[in-house]
Amino acid sequence: MIEVEGLCKQYDRLAAVRDLSFAVRPGEIMGLVGPNGAGKTTTLRCVTGIIPATSGTVRVNGVDLAQDPAGAKRQLAFMPDEPRLFEHLTVMQHLNFVARLYGVPDFAARALPILAELEMADKQDLLPGELSRGMKQKLVIACGLLHGPKVVIFDEPLTGLDPGGIRRMKQVMKRLAADGAAVILSSHMLGLIQEVCTHLLILKNGMKVADGSVAEIQARYLGDGGGSLEEVFFRATGDVDGDGHAAPASAAARDA
Repeated sequence: MIEVEGLCKQYDRLAAVRDLSFAVRPGEIMGLVGPNGAGKTTTLRCVTGIIPATSGTVRVNGVDLAQDPAGAKRQLAFMPDEPRLFEHLTVMQHLNFVARLYGVPDFAARALPILAELEMADKQDLLPGELSRGMKQKLVIACGLLHGPKVVIFDEPLTGLDPGGIRRMKQVMKRLAADGAAVILSSHMLGLIQEVCTHLLILKNGMKVADGSVAEIQARYLGDGGGSLEEVFFRATGDVDGDGHAAPASAAARDA
């Protein structure tokens, strides 16, 4: 699981994240959403140790990120929205390299089922320059899953994927949770969040405005009348009109 307590990140006079606490338990998929500038990217970078937090505590599967950064990072995988690959390594060579970094024995036995699940079994000998944008994204995800992480973090994972790839990615996220991983999914695609996630964390101006199961947050903002996660998002972030209805799509697009 992942536990975050009192996370703060200060850039000079700008408080990008303020006193943020949340937890994602094994088997849960938490959707991280908020308007642009809400602090989502900063939160993910602090949680994964890419940048240091100003204050607060992050524990990954019980390992304190500040006290044992290498040990904590071995427990997680972070899939960024922009694939960063080695142009002179093939797909299989990427996986071999990652396996050596993490000390994964018999990497091929682990790599081949992952490639098959991502529908990349026939791409093993291709270089990044020969892959589509979506295939590059899948390769990043394959590398991230190779060491069997307990915490898996996706940042806009569907970028560049075709409909078949999107369906497969949803299945992968659900399978990871079913296998006991704690999953965080950051995305502006609220339909995806509603379909895949069990829990929700909504940020605005670097602060938490809602945190809980999807059902709990829907009940909080919509009562018993039901409604979409889009309606929840606009109510939680204050993007509603004078009658309390969600802003029209044109206004929503400016914030999403």
